[in-house]
Amino acid sequence: EKVNVSSERVGKAAVKRLKQTSPKKTGKYAKSWAMKTEPEVGQPHKRIVYVKAPHYRLTHLLEHGHAKVGGGRVEGKPHIRPAEEMAIQEFVAEVEEAIKRG
Repeated sequence: EKVNVSSERVGKAAVKRLKQTSPKKTGKYAKSWAMKTEPEVGQPHKRIVYVKAPHYRLTHLLEHGHAKVGGGRVEGKPHIRPAEEMAIQEFVAEVEEAIKRG
């Protein structure tokens, strides 16, 4: 139960962080971050942080950069990896504390 509560809180924090740090041209990509829950019987629920359609196609291009039509490249703007790493650290710390408290 404590793992489910921790994953919910950390997932929401990750979505909020991604909305703040995502590249913003019109703002639609940044606003399209969301989290969904997939309940598992006898297991902690899965929390999936994702970008809603049609913006899911942009994640790899914005994170890692891409080639331009006329030649050259566009530099990537890392925003997913830092949010993922922070979420993992927070989740692990919360679960370890929950185990210590019992």
